[in-house]
Amino acid sequence: MKNKITLALGIVLVSIASYSQNKTFQKEEFKQWAQTPPMGWNSWDCYGPTVEEHEVKANADYMAKELKKFGWEYVVVDIRWFVENDKAGGYNQTDPRYVMDQYGRYLPAVNRFPSAKDGQGFKPLADYIHKKGLKFGIHIMRGIPKKAVENKLPIKGTKGITADQVYSTALQCEWLRDNYTVLADKSGAQEYYDSIFELYAQWGVDFIKIDDLSRPYHEGEINLIRNAIDKCGRKIVLSTSPGETPISAAPHVSTHANMWRMVDDVWDTWPHITHLMEVAQKWYPYIAPGTWPDCDMIPLGRISIRGERGKDRMTRLTKDEQYTLITFFNIFKSPLFFGGDLPSNDAFTLSLLTNKEVVKMHNESTNVKQLFQKDRQIAVTSKAKDGSVYLALFNIGDNASQKVSVNLSDLGISGSADVLNMWTGEKSKVTSKEIGADLKPHSSVLYQLKSKK
Repeated sequence: MKNKITLALGIVLVSIASYSQNKTFQKEEFKQWAQTPPMGWNSWDCYGPTVEEHEVKANADYMAKELKKFGWEYVVVDIRWFVENDKAGGYNQTDPRYVMDQYGRYLPAVNRFPSAKDGQGFKPLADYIHKKGLKFGIHIMRGIPKKAVENKLPIKGTKGITADQVYSTALQCEWLRDNYTVLADKSGAQEYYDSIFELYAQWGVDFIKIDDLSRPYHEGEINLIRNAIDKCGRKIVLSTSPGETPISAAPHVSTHANMWRMVDDVWDTWPHITHLMEVAQKWYPYIAPGTWPDCDMIPLGRISIRGERGKDRMTRLTKDEQYTLITFFNIFKSPLFFGGDLPSNDAFTLSLLTNKEVVKMHNESTNVKQLFQKDRQIAVTSKAKDGSVYLALFNIGDNASQKVSVNLSDLGISGSADVLNMWTGEKSKVTSKEIGADLKPHSSVLYQLKSKK
């Protein structure tokens, strides 16, 4: 009798597991997966397309020890993890050695990711990261591999449809030629995307960054991707990349992705930051739980160890510029993906990532809006849970100090207010009708104001 009960219980558990794995998520349920902007590390800024498993683990170890308690949780392997012989400072497009399975699905290069041996894929690395209480992500390019098309590889889940029946050379990525466009209306197109997300779900992927989706905006393939994620049975956060995502696509991207890039790659130069602030102006209305306009990776700390831009270095941004960048990313509620090598962080860089009050603002604030952007001055505000007000002021001019100020009435404050400088911890009071700061070029300040009526 005991054996029969045990057997019955086992059947029930298997049935539950099977249901869970085969669950199809309801429309827009994916927005529940990123109620606060995702925070993590991405390998691109420091390792380009050459990152190796031991480097990913080292960054995961650091995150678990130093950053996890502040909400940092995603560890993302960026571009071309399936190429055995890629190079720094660009891509090997002359004689790349791709690794893929019989269905045209890329697999990790074992010479770079040894735990992927024997067809295990990224599951052992994902398991390592999950055991630390973190989440695992990967990057892919839009489309279907050229090699799969050339070899007419079968598409899993179809009856006789092969890769050469679902592709087009039109709109092929201009800067990386690994893949062809998938024609969304072809039989087998949805099944191809279903098959790769089935594989990623088996590996334990929690986050996926998909490149070459936004310019031009590939609505058809984004629909295929959304459907495939919803059917794969795993809560995989979707990040579309790179920018500039057209504002005309805002209604679609905000109902199909968890985050989307507003600009191209942001590197450690001042013009990249000011361009980002300019473009971001049109995206404030689309900042919402589960769907986030994305400022790109954070090019701070030690970058370009084997990167795309320049040589191995600590960020070229001054300390004032670093505060400006991180303040803007946080008050804008952008996803935060650190691009530097975490184990190489100095104390100052770590302090930018672990300010409890700033992290709380990033996670909990609402009603983010720009008050003005004029005369090389910017003011951005948002609301805290307790009714207090956050205010970031920026002098983005190059030559002179400026007083940047706003009227308290524009913040919904009448009378005086207690003021906290969120980076320095300094407390003060404001009793006049405005609050402001004298700011050097490229510098900023971040305040929390509590009204005293």
